Amino acid sequence: MARVFERVLVANRGEIARRIFRTLRAMGIASVAVYSDADADAPHVAEADEAVRVGAAPSRESYLAIARILAAAEQVGADAVHPGYGFLSENAEFAARCGEKGIAFIGPTVDAIRRMSSKIEAKAIMAAAGVPVVPGTSGAGLADEALVAAAGALGLPLLIKASAGGGGKGMRIVRDLAVLPDALAAARREAASAFGNDTLLLERYFEAPRHVEIQIFGDTQGTVVHCFERECSIQRRYQKIIEEAPSPALDAHLRARMAAAAVAAGKAIGYVGAGTVEFILDAAGAFYFLEVNTRLQVEHPVTEAITSLDLVRWQILIAQGEPIPVVQDALAITGHAIEARLYAEDPANDFLPAHGRIAIWDPPELPGLRYDSGVARDTTVGIHYDPLLAKIIAHGATRAQAIARLVHALRCLGVAGVTTNRDLLLAVLTHPAFGAGALDTHFIDRHLPPTARVASRDAVADRTHAIVAALAAHERRRRAGGPLPASIPSGWRNNRWRPQEQTFRVGDETIAVRYVPTRPGEFDVEATSATTQARVVVADEREIVVELDGVRRRFTVAIDDGTTFVHGPLGTAALVAVPRFPPARREEIAGGCLAPMPGVIRQVRVAAGDRVEKGTIMLVLEAMKMEHQMIAADAGTVKEVRVEVGEMVDPDTVMIVVDADV
Repeated sequence: MARVFERVLVANRGEIARRIFRTLRAMGIASVAVYSDADADAPHVAEADEAVRVGAAPSRESYLAIARILAAAEQVGADAVHPGYGFLSENAEFAARCGEKGIAFIGPTVDAIRRMSSKIEAKAIMAAAGVPVVPGTSGAGLADEALVAAAGALGLPLLIKASAGGGGKGMRIVRDLAVLPDALAAARREAASAFGNDTLLLERYFEAPRHVEIQIFGDTQGTVVHCFERECSIQRRYQKIIEEAPSPALDAHLRARMAAAAVAAGKAIGYVGAGTVEFILDAAGAFYFLEVNTRLQVEHPVTEAITSLDLVRWQILIAQGEPIPVVQDALAITGHAIEARLYAEDPANDFLPAHGRIAIWDPPELPGLRYDSGVARDTTVGIHYDPLLAKIIAHGATRAQAIARLVHALRCLGVAGVTTNRDLLLAVLTHPAFGAGALDTHFIDRHLPPTARVASRDAVADRTHAIVAALAAHERRRRAGGPLPASIPSGWRNNRWRPQEQTFRVGDETIAVRYVPTRPGEFDVEATSATTQARVVVADEREIVVELDGVRRRFTVAIDDGTTFVHGPLGTAALVAVPRFPPARREEIAGGCLAPMPGVIRQVRVAAGDRVEKGTIMLVLEAMKMEHQMIAADAGTVKEVRVEVGEMVDPDTVMIVVDADV
């Protein structure tokens, strides 16, 4: 007899938890959130029926702390745990301990997780089942010396992979055997930090493959079905940022072959629940097994869009002991879906993670659009977790319609306060090669150099946004009132022709806005040597409707720490108010190596007195689960090292001082 869950604890955070809560509500099941100190005010905490604090901000003290998660489940009487994706979702120990406590684990069996958690064992199982695999090392727990020895036989280029994880953590491409030892050491550190397991393997590296994965489901009755494929070739740092279903590379014959291989993989391990069988696909149509992700994937919404299924509901039904609710032949593809992952990061600066507070968050309601987000206005994006803000999913009757809808949604999306990859996403989606379906995992590096990953400045938009920022500030002062009688407007002068002035810095430009009120709500404005007739139609704390030379537009405006963020039909701008009497600027430290973001020092490779050449790696900083190498900008001599291994640093911290050669 099938078990029916009454209360499910979601052992995750952000958009992941909110996505699962949505299905739990629809099924009439109570939801429980867990949260760290950093997430006490996060949207997912507010949305759950109950929430339990599980520890401090670092994930190892909260979301990865198995004992604390289980204690929370027992405290609220949860009869099941959904691990989401990431954190403990593929942790066999966690699944086993849930079972020991009599708490259902909404995921695969412990045995399947254990066998697939090792990429080495997974490859062996798949090879035995007749699934084609990538050539590589097959020994478990090989030391660096053994891996170096095996590398010669495999040939170059090579890919170092962490056996226990994914998402680009612990991965390195090696094209020169001389750098292999250092690359192995760095990959081991990153793998140990991300997964608690530093086991590595080597594989032949394919220079321009496609990444195609098949969604599978298995139930406790032994049935395994597939829900078609997803194309996940658009990646940066080995992490997907745009996914779509179906793949533009697959015809009916190739789809059937890959799906059959994925189902065979699921049957080979007695798979139960949601899983993803990942393949690389070459131009000739040959495909090779990469791994099985024993969880729901971040990109599952595109599969839901083309099949009209709720995959989380399927997970819950299967965990309750029910059979898969639909037979294979009843599943069909309808239309096309594309998902874009919006990250807080700087694509022009090697995709360094960004942090800050969300000043504007305004996703537009549009046909065929879905938003899975973990943030809201005033959410703080910190340093402890993955910087994913949201997933924007578009569905259309055709691929071209889905692309058009997604492009329009991204352009209309109001988001400000942190640097994001929105411009990069738009650059990919509007590139002719993407439209033609000519994709591979190096698409971004091949087609979009760093300068093409951010939008160029638009002088007309900047001028408009500066005028809107100045008028919005005027309206706030007017509403706030003051010591003068209400009949005297903000900005009143005894000489009515003397303008008010506000200067902003927008990117590298400075824009001075001068305006004179001519009648209530109307202004003569001068900016960038041009005059404009302006009228404020309506304004409140968050929005303002402004008419400039007869063109009326609605804008969202927010102020955070001296920066005014403006979003409207012309895009989004961050305008830094230039004070009338600027403080004296502190003298910069010549040759300084500054921290580009908050993080932890993992390695210091130089000492005072050392000679460095341009490009020398001086230290390694870990932030948001990734290692970042800090290099010498110029040749010179290390004058001072101000940090040590294990130290937490804030942005702009001077870590190393170098006397550069003259």
